[in-house]
Amino acid sequence: MKPFTDSQGRTWNVTVNVSAIKRVRDILGVDLLDVANGDLLSRLADDPCVLVDVLFVLCKPEADAKGVSDEDFGRGMVGGVLDEASAALMKELLDFFPSALHARALVKMFRKMKEHRAAVSELATETPGDSFGDSPASAASTPADSPSAS
Repeated sequence: MKPFTDSQGRTWNVTVNVSAIKRVRDILGVDLLDVANGDLLSRLADDPCVLVDVLFVLCKPEADAKGVSDEDFGRGMVGGVLDEASAALMKELLDFFPSALHARALVKMFRKMKEHRAAVSELATETPGDSFGDSPASAASTPADSPSAS
């Protein structure tokens, strides 16, 4: 069981076992066993909605006991919380698998996380003019007597 704390100050415990894997598969159609052979790590790293859905289903018994809906859970999943929760999930997944699969999953996980962090770092270093400075003028600055207005 690996804990993380959401932006609302609630502590959640991520647990991966056979029951949890079945629950995620039944509710979301996501197979956590694909972490070793499939594209699950890419999906989790690239789509925060899938990541949060998986985390919610893994924490569902705890969420039910706390009276927290999936929407409330999702509201608490922002910024660094996503990194912390993702790390908790990855550690649980790695602990679940036998050692032969463990190494393969670990390599894939770190490669994908490294790519993801590099992309985020690149976006964080851009200045607003780099991506937004070349946008066309707003409609409010277009003269009313332009040829397209007649």
